[in-house]
Amino acid sequence: MGKVTGFLEIDRREQKYQPASDRIRHFREFTLPLPESEVVEQASRCMDCGIPFCHGPTGCPVHNQIPDWNDLVYRGEWEEAARNLHSTNNFPEFTGRICPAPCEEACTLNLEDMPVTIKTVEQSIADRAWKAGFIKPEPAGEKTGKSVGVIGSGPAGMAAAQQLARAGHEVHLYEREPKAGGLLRYGIPDFKMEKHLIDRRVAQMEAEGVIFHYGVNVGVNTPLQDLLDKHDAVLMAGGSEAPRDPALPGQELEGVHYAMPYLVQQNRRNGGEEVQDLPILADGKRVVVVGGGDTASDCVGTAFRQGALSVTQLDIRPVPPVKEDKLATWPYWPTKFRTSSSQAEGAEREFACATLGVEGRNGRVTGVKCARVDAKRQPIPGTEFILRADLVFLAIGFAHPVHEGMLAEGGVELDKRGNVVADDMSYATCTPKLYVAGDMRRGQSLVVWAIREGRQAAHAIDTALMGESTLPR
Repeated sequence: MGKVTGFLEIDRREQKYQPASDRIRHFREFTLPLPESEVVEQASRCMDCGIPFCHGPTGCPVHNQIPDWNDLVYRGEWEEAARNLHSTNNFPEFTGRICPAPCEEACTLNLEDMPVTIKTVEQSIADRAWKAGFIKPEPAGEKTGKSVGVIGSGPAGMAAAQQLARAGHEVHLYEREPKAGGLLRYGIPDFKMEKHLIDRRVAQMEAEGVIFHYGVNVGVNTPLQDLLDKHDAVLMAGGSEAPRDPALPGQELEGVHYAMPYLVQQNRRNGGEEVQDLPILADGKRVVVVGGGDTASDCVGTAFRQGALSVTQLDIRPVPPVKEDKLATWPYWPTKFRTSSSQAEGAEREFACATLGVEGRNGRVTGVKCARVDAKRQPIPGTEFILRADLVFLAIGFAHPVHEGMLAEGGVELDKRGNVVADDMSYATCTPKLYVAGDMRRGQSLVVWAIREGRQAAHAIDTALMGESTLPR
């Protein structure tokens, strides 16, 4: 724990943002870090909880030992705090920026709406660790003679590859894109997480022996069987990339796009990569975003930075309560009214709103037809209205991994949702030597869940190859 009376004496303080008028002019991160003295104060607020729900399964999927490193920060032991944090999480500088922090919702102090600023402390530990040189390559002392192929360099694939390399295996990581990171690099906007953070982790992993292969699209330009023949085990960590299809009338019109191609294009521009597809740009346009999740919010922030005339976000859900019923929801993630930094930049939000179709003229979108919905989320007759739109983004999530190519070649079993079947102990598919982890197995989820799955899959593979494993689960 931190200071015994810290939670009584010190108020919660959060990181602030650059003003919206300033931050929409660039794609860089805009969070203003707290001074070290204030981070120490915030860490000291951690209580001596009987049961610290923050690092249990309800709060932190990777089981970060949050009370421990809060106490270490309070005592000024930053290097030991970094060691503790990295013992459960390979990439805390990622989660410290983009995880929605279910740990804070599970914090005991959240019963009084004043949880410890766990996410801020986590990011501060990770950033200070890099700056101070605490983080160094950790190559294995001995090699096992075993070879593992990992497909996909998102957080699940990177976490698994790093763990397996540290266990002494020869690890080859196959990525279809020109750079590593998966949706961390190509899906999440730079204003939420700049990509040099990924680059330095790649450099660390390369120094630990991980061999990266770019431009390898398994199941398209490289047969899966080639990898199975070459390696003792192969882990698929390709993510969940098939978008949910709303089947809206008119969605084939020019100017209607799924969210991810739009976000990927802008991230390629930011990274100096060539954009080969027809450019999707929001400058001077009326933008409508269909969906109420993080991806929709990322579209909102990107559109404002491109110079959109207006941005309206449609959500079929009713307006959630401003404050949740703690006794009914705590320590679980509650449904309540939240405003993202992107939405705070000027988005109009329409709740209890069904998207009925897209209207257009001469093959080009001109508007979105909407209607209010009842308690069962069914359109109410007579409430229809049209929103003018020059650009429409469909951001309603992902259905399952892409089945064509790698999964079809692998002959894996799929569950009723279209995800690859494997349990969360062995992570093994029905195909010998073939494993799966991350969103490809569990469905679309958080980066922290991907890291957990990658770490646990690494433990399972190491055990299968060696008979036992010293890797943490």
